[in-house]
Amino acid sequence: MQTLDSSATTTPYFDRKDWQRGYESQRQEISTVVDRITGTIPPELTGTLFRNGPGLLDINGEPIHHPFDGDGMVCAIAFRDGHAYFQNRFVRTEGFVKEQAAKKSLYRGVFGTKRSGGWLANLFNLNVKNIANTNVIYWGDRLLALWEGGKPHRLNPHTLETLGLDDLDGILDKGGSFSAHPRIDPASILDDGQPCLVNFSISPGPVTTLNLYELSPDGKLLRKQSHPVPGFAFIHDFAITPHYALFFQNPVQFNPLPFLLGQRGAAECIKFQPDQDTKVIIVPRDPNSNRTVQTLNVRAGFIFHHANAWEEDENTIGIDSICYADFPEVEPDSDFREIDFTKIDPGQLWRFRFDLHTRAATAHLIESRCVEFPAIHPHQEGRSYRYTYLAAAAPPTGHAPHQALLKHDFATGTQQFYCFGPRQFVTEPVFVPKPGETDEDAGWVLTMVYDADRHGSDLAIFNAQDLEAGAIATLHLDLHIPFGLHGNWTDQIFWPNEAA
Repeated sequence: MQTLDSSATTTPYFDRKDWQRGYESQRQEISTVVDRITGTIPPELTGTLFRNGPGLLDINGEPIHHPFDGDGMVCAIAFRDGHAYFQNRFVRTEGFVKEQAAKKSLYRGVFGTKRSGGWLANLFNLNVKNIANTNVIYWGDRLLALWEGGKPHRLNPHTLETLGLDDLDGILDKGGSFSAHPRIDPASILDDGQPCLVNFSISPGPVTTLNLYELSPDGKLLRKQSHPVPGFAFIHDFAITPHYALFFQNPVQFNPLPFLLGQRGAAECIKFQPDQDTKVIIVPRDPNSNRTVQTLNVRAGFIFHHANAWEEDENTIGIDSICYADFPEVEPDSDFREIDFTKIDPGQLWRFRFDLHTRAATAHLIESRCVEFPAIHPHQEGRSYRYTYLAAAAPPTGHAPHQALLKHDFATGTQQFYCFGPRQFVTEPVFVPKPGETDEDAGWVLTMVYDADRHGSDLAIFNAQDLEAGAIATLHLDLHIPFGLHGNWTDQIFWPNEAA
């Protein structure tokens, strides 16, 4: 495997203070027609974009230690006939409600936020808050706010009102969880070509239990299986093919003692092992098949996200992933707003191939620029594909905030690149197919943009076939949305004042 590029640019394209303001809390909740629009919303763009991410970066003025500990705030933008409606609302988790009433931190965060009251209040206190801040998806007539450490919270899709924790009609056991990275198979060969949602959960420990779930379009359980995985597993994302689910078990060690003593959050107790291989766990999706679970080794660095996986033939699987040469460890006394980008390895796009017969693995660098949050046409999920869309840094080398969109064409090796500007910062792109079109890149790319010029957020809409032409429509929202994490599109229109 090639050495991951950790070179850094010496002249920042951005002002750190601009980037820091994107992490200010947003306490306001609004519901309004979007009336400030540059360009024209395509009238064929019909449905609802849901987004999730940390909305509070402090609790009554007390900063949280890491944005991943921030309370979840869901945004929805509904589109119809060239018009748009925006709303945002916090997920009223038990922890959010209690802490807002108490005006102080009552829970520990996975990434180092401590409960108010000093070390004694955190000693042997394992009460970690379900913050419902990582993803949101509409499936089986349910809108679910996801956080991989616990059960999803169900929301009213019209109003974003929190309805409570959801065990998916008993699919999830007491104390169970549901990953924040579900995948949707657009045409499952196990279900007569019907779509299905595939997701997982892990119960970490000296031996980790890996649970795999597959749900029908009406939310019913199709398949469930569990497998023991030796060692501690830090797995944030996974990928699917028609026959397999792939999990990259990052090479890390976990020392729980500082967490038990209240000195560190659980994520702060993880130590990356750069000299060790990544274990790739390949699970057959059909538990009744004669295929067996395989574990292969490959040098892959640390991985949060995958773009897509596919089967090249009966024995060969490919997968594209965002890889880091090192895990960006969270230090107890650090301030995430003061991060030194020049000392952090960039996320880069790599392609892996696995031969299930010979157990050989290969790795190839695709994109050396700092990129993250890969998106594809949803009909290509688990299949061979041509295009991926990524949030990207402005400079070609080194680690930096994402201020651009990048489209990579795997067939030609060419790219399209669009940079928003030195005071604009982007989050995850979402691809929306254009109705009636068959070309893989026929559609739109939607991304939320924080604009430091006005301390506000925009939703930018691009023609996916021509990113370099710039946004065909930009929706200027009436408030700023802190940098978010993940979201999904549904063709259903949830216009708030038409709630059932």
